[in-house]
Amino acid sequence: MSLGPIMLDLDSTEMSPEEREILQNPLVGGVILFTRNFSSVEQLIQLVKDIHQIRKPRLLVAVDHEGGRVQRFRDGFTSLPAVGHFGEIYKHNRKRAHLLSETAGWIMAAELRAVGIDFSFAPVLDIDYGVSEVIGDRAFHQDPNIITELAHAYTKGMHDAGMACTGKHFPGHGAVTADSHIDMPVDDREYKEIYAQDILPFKRMIKHGMAAVMPAHVIYSKVDKLPAGFSEVWLKDILRQRLGFQGVIFSDDLDMKGASVIGSKYIDRAEKALSAGCDMVLVCNNREGALNVLDNLSGHNDPVAHIRLARMHGKHETTMNELHATRMWKKSSDILKRYQDDPTLDLEF
Repeated sequence: MSLGPIMLDLDSTEMSPEEREILQNPLVGGVILFTRNFSSVEQLIQLVKDIHQIRKPRLLVAVDHEGGRVQRFRDGFTSLPAVGHFGEIYKHNRKRAHLLSETAGWIMAAELRAVGIDFSFAPVLDIDYGVSEVIGDRAFHQDPNIITELAHAYTKGMHDAGMACTGKHFPGHGAVTADSHIDMPVDDREYKEIYAQDILPFKRMIKHGMAAVMPAHVIYSKVDKLPAGFSEVWLKDILRQRLGFQGVIFSDDLDMKGASVIGSKYIDRAEKALSAGCDMVLVCNNREGALNVLDNLSGHNDPVAHIRLARMHGKHETTMNELHATRMWKKSSDILKRYQDDPTLDLEF
């Protein structure tokens, strides 16, 4: 059985019998975890193990674990600073900013891999224009060149820990005030401005081997009437053809307000995202919507997408105890702790 095109969520810290049955549906290819799925490191390890044992090839297990405001697991995990702090440090000390970014990327990925999670949806490649509260310090910087530098360092750390990276939110969410979780943002800028600024980090990270991209639930009105995640123009013409991206395209959550422009039926949202070019769509926090997709989606079987998705499985199997015993983890966690205690410290590695 290959990996299907649907990624779902779970209600709690253990799988219910209904959820076990749902995850056996061949249309399912992955599970995304949230804070509600976590009570302890030991519990999380068992939950991920249970998910992986359901099918072969095993389902992908993902999470949004960026640092700062967006860190789903806290107890037993290193506290990660928001990556915007690295951009602030870059203004005064480029070398230190690179070190912190690579260290944060490595320890984030290494700790998630130690509990069996395949990947985090990171890093954010949006530009911080100072207008988007939902992005804010989740973005590395205001300068696309510096974003690329720091994101490259961050993903180097991720790769060294055995994790593929996902750049988001293509082609850029930072220039709109509205939050696509609860609103339908519209970006009225011309394509040439978006291409010269917001797309630049994506373009360069593709050349650095970025494994996956998550498009934004934002309408770029001068380019297409549909949000980027449902737009063939953005996904097929620009991302695939013009930028030459050959990795995975994950939709953002189809339960978000930014997806509602496609209609109220989740099957319509899923079919539109997949036909536009997404390889896998996320249907979270709405079990009825997820079942609507699983009961009605048919005729979607993309062998190329199967190959792309299989590459998202994590590498470098380890345990949390083994990880904590390494010199790399001890040094890395010490660097991040000392930085958060006193950001002015001169750090050495």
